[in-house]
Amino acid sequence: MQRRTVTDCSAGRFAGLVGLPTGGRARVGRRCHDGGVCALDLADLDPEQVAAVRAPRGPVCVLAGAGTGKTRTITHRIAHLISHGHVRPDQVLAVTFTSRSAGELRTRLRSLGLRGAAARVQARTFHAAALRQLRYFWPQVAADMPWRLVDAKLPLVVRAANRVRASTAPDSVRDLLGEIEWAKASLIAPDDYVAALAAHRREPPLDASLVAEVYDGYETLKATPDGLLLDFDDLLLHTAAALENHPAVADEFRGHYRSFVVDEYQDMTPLQQRLLDAWLGDRDDLTVVGDANQTIYSFTGATPRYLLDFSRRFPDATVVRLERNYRSTPQVVSLANQVIGAARGRVAGTRLQLIGQRPEGPEPTFAEYADVPTEATAVAAEIATLIATGTPAAEIAVLYRINAQSESYEQALTEGGIPYQVRGGENFFARVEVQQAVHALRATASRDDLPDRSRRGEAMVSLVRATLASVGFTATEPAGTRARERWSALQALVRLTEEMVGDDDRLDLTGLLRELEVRAAAGHPPTVQGVTLASLHAAKGLEWDAVFLVGLSDGAVPIAHVLHSNGSVADAAALEEERRLLYVGVTRARQTVRLSWALARTAGRPTRRRSRFLHGLVPEASAASRVAAADQRGGARLPSCRVCGRSLLNAGDTLLGRCSSCPAELNAELLAALQDWRREKAAQLSIDARAVASITTLTAIAEQWPTDERALAAIPGIGQYKLRRFGAEMLAIVISFSDSRHKTAGKK
Repeated sequence: MQRRTVTDCSAGRFAGLVGLPTGGRARVGRRCHDGGVCALDLADLDPEQVAAVRAPRGPVCVLAGAGTGKTRTITHRIAHLISHGHVRPDQVLAVTFTSRSAGELRTRLRSLGLRGAAARVQARTFHAAALRQLRYFWPQVAADMPWRLVDAKLPLVVRAANRVRASTAPDSVRDLLGEIEWAKASLIAPDDYVAALAAHRREPPLDASLVAEVYDGYETLKATPDGLLLDFDDLLLHTAAALENHPAVADEFRGHYRSFVVDEYQDMTPLQQRLLDAWLGDRDDLTVVGDANQTIYSFTGATPRYLLDFSRRFPDATVVRLERNYRSTPQVVSLANQVIGAARGRVAGTRLQLIGQRPEGPEPTFAEYADVPTEATAVAAEIATLIATGTPAAEIAVLYRINAQSESYEQALTEGGIPYQVRGGENFFARVEVQQAVHALRATASRDDLPDRSRRGEAMVSLVRATLASVGFTATEPAGTRARERWSALQALVRLTEEMVGDDDRLDLTGLLRELEVRAAAGHPPTVQGVTLASLHAAKGLEWDAVFLVGLSDGAVPIAHVLHSNGSVADAAALEEERRLLYVGVTRARQTVRLSWALARTAGRPTRRRSRFLHGLVPEASAASRVAAADQRGGARLPSCRVCGRSLLNAGDTLLGRCSSCPAELNAELLAALQDWRREKAAQLSIDARAVASITTLTAIAEQWPTDERALAAIPGIGQYKLRRFGAEMLAIVISFSDSRHKTAGKK
């Protein structure tokens, strides 16, 4: 496609060029004095990002380290191509690996001024794009043969296993399905499975011949008298085959899509690469973005070789390295560089040396504990301290290697009264309370008795709050675990509404509902308030202010199956992937990263040692102590009880400032007055009451009677921000009660 130029940059003509409604404002371009199209405003990009954005059409490879702004670079490049007339919005196909990433990409494009055009850019996952294309082209390649997506694959695997008398225990069935998915992603047919294992140095979970038979039976069962059953891998296979074997289909597709963008290119499987090749044909208008040092999905068939070999396939490709890290403090960046700096092998040869761009922050801390429960309790106590000093719970994450490790941390956080969410659990938009909320919002939108002014902007936020009150939303967080979970989901919808109105004060209720539909389809939920518990794999692509990397012992990180029973390395390539997994975990942190491990699963004789990946990273002061004393936390003393002086390990006790078993004088009237004030202040400011002060903090005030700023600031939960904002009012309440108490005592 020849480069288009514009001789008349009037609003209407420019809008038509970039796919915006006539009369719309396009911030990606502006009218030039010479009548041409000005470059995209790149003032907020660094030189390397600018080079990637302005690279000529053709093959472009962006090697983007963690936190280096790859999504910003991708979206600016797409906007640049569109605004300069190189490609129409509907000719761009951007593929990602998660629905969340696709949704974020579309949101970013809208923020660049491509509101109308953003809706025409196809930003989808591989499977979503293939499903759309296959539905369109199927009649041309398979006539009237019916097909439908497999609702659930496990029952088919069970039936196939039964046919060959293989185990149908739940764990065995999941292992069999994992092998089938790996084989299909690797373009390995059932007949070739056994031979392929040796070539891929893969150890099957069950007898290889038996797995091959189950795989063959699974494929056979998908051909039913009522038509074909297709799983997600089949979508990619059939779409690629349609383009490869039917010239008319290929011509129509390639006549429509001209420019391709692929995110997370280091995680491509052979099947995905085959589909991408079918999309491209003999063209090379392709931009890929990836970081081989974040390759952590090899067990699914993903391989970094397509990224590593990109310049060989496209000798004229533009290659840009993004190494300026904008996410993390220099201290976090330094630790990440040290972790990945020890990597070996071909992937290590592409190592990106991250350069921190943020102000200085705290040094990473390391802690060793006698057992897992002690580690979990100490982590919960640290989280309580972070929350008390101003870090939102939603900006804290606890990351572990396998999901089974979450139980101890769920228990410790529950005991401390700290809200949390386990990532990878129930889909946000599938929750009953969220569905009820959306239904209520639709009902409100359909009413004809509401003034127009209440349907948009700040007034609409109040309307949303009032509507959600009908399904249980309250101004203050309720007690009880399930009630808090329900409230947090509704609160997330309110916060999302506030954020969207902040971005566009013309937003109305219909627009909000449309955005919720888009997010539901894309699997892009709003942020739920609460500490995130997640596996290291599930944390990929996310970030938090504070990250706790827990359970860092040999046998967990690295995982046991890459080691022999004597601790020697059984699989060098898998060991390096485990190192990359730790690197991914470290780079999720913006400000604070804390690493810990336990020497035993339960109280008793030590059976573990810290991860080999930490050798040379742990400061000597921490390494000197083999078992962290009960009152030690990475070399820093835990807070102590103001009554008995013992260390506080429980999160709730830490906030209260004393052991729960120690006596304390609580003035119930003062506490009630403080609670009334909190409720009124939260309503006045239209904020969550917990943002004013927690109940535990108010209880500590009612026990300790602080009468000056220094005493008030010493209470956990009263940081400098809350001291400045609410301190005078809190002290006034305490002093008024203190005066009345003294007067009463004098009369007696």
